Amino acid sequence: MSISIEVYPKCFEYDIGMHRTMSIFEWISIARAELIVDGLEMYDRFFASFDKDYLRQVSEAVTDAGFCIPMFICSPDFTHPDPEERKRAFEYQSKMIEASSLLGGEGVVCRVLSGQQHPSVEREQGVSWVIESIQRLIPIAKEYNVVLAMENHYKDSQWKYHEFALRQEVFLEIINAIDERNHFGVQYDPSNAIVAGDDPIELLEAIKDRLVSMHASDRYFVDGVTPEQIEKSKSALGYTTFLRHGVVGKGLNDYDEIFRILSETGFSGWISVEDGLNGVGEMHQSIDFLRRMIGKYYSF
Repeated sequence: MSISIEVYPKCFEYDIGMHRTMSIFEWISIARAELIVDGLEMYDRFFASFDKDYLRQVSEAVTDAGFCIPMFICSPDFTHPDPEERKRAFEYQSKMIEASSLLGGEGVVCRVLSGQQHPSVEREQGVSWVIESIQRLIPIAKEYNVVLAMENHYKDSQWKYHEFALRQEVFLEIINAIDERNHFGVQYDPSNAIVAGDDPIELLEAIKDRLVSMHASDRYFVDGVTPEQIEKSKSALGYTTFLRHGVVGKGLNDYDEIFRILSETGFSGWISVEDGLNGVGEMHQSIDFLRRMIGKYYSF
C-alpha cells in the first residue's frame, strides 16, 4: 500500500490556461528542473489542441522529463438549462476521456464535475441531469479503461457560477446514486469542503470507500481577520476575501486526521499538490509536508 505524489501548477494556471503566456511544455521543463515528484496533473485548458499527434508530443515530453500523467481535470457543465449545451458538455467530456487515456494510459483518472449553479435550475432537476450524464459516460470510461472521478469542487476558474454540487448533501446525493465502483469514484479536496461551509473530515468519512484520487490543498485566514468574519465564513458560499490558498499543512485542514483515515481505509493512489500560488518554492514545502505525512502513516 502506497501513495504517489503529483503536482498541479496553481501558480501558472492562468498563464497556461487563460492568458497563454506560458506553454504546457514550458511548465513541464520547470517541473523537470525544480521538482522531485512522480506525476504532473493536467488541466484541459492547458492544451493548445486535442489532436492526437499533439497529445502524444505532450505525453512524450512528460515521460522524457521523468514524470507520468495520472490525473486529468476538466469541467463539464451538465446542469445547463439549454439541452444543446448539455449535449455539447457530454460530447466534450467523452472526448476528454479519450484524451486522458492517450495522455495517461490505462487507469488514468479523469475528473468529471456536475456543472454550474444556473439560477433557473432546481436541485432535483440538476441532480437528475448530472446522474444521467455520468451514467452514460461510464461505458465510455470502461472502453478506454479510464476512471471517472467526481470532485467536491468549488468553481472552475472560467465559470460564471459556483459548482452545482459544491454542498456536501448535493454531492453525496449524486455520488450515492451511481453504483459503478471500478470506473467511477471520488476526487476529494478537503479545502473545497471548507469553502463550502462543510466539515472536510465528515465528507471524507462519507466518501472514503469511493476515493480514487485527492487534491492536497489548504486554506488559511489572512492576518487581521476578526472572529466574526471567521464565523461568517463557515456558512458563506464561495471564496471570501480573507480566506486564501496556502502551503499544505499550514492551513485549516487537519491532515493528521485525513491521513489517518486514508491509511485505515487502505487508500493507495495519487495525491496532487494543488498549491504554489506564490511560486514553486511553496510547492516544495507542500511536497515535503506530504512526504512526512506518508512516512508517518504508511510506514508499517
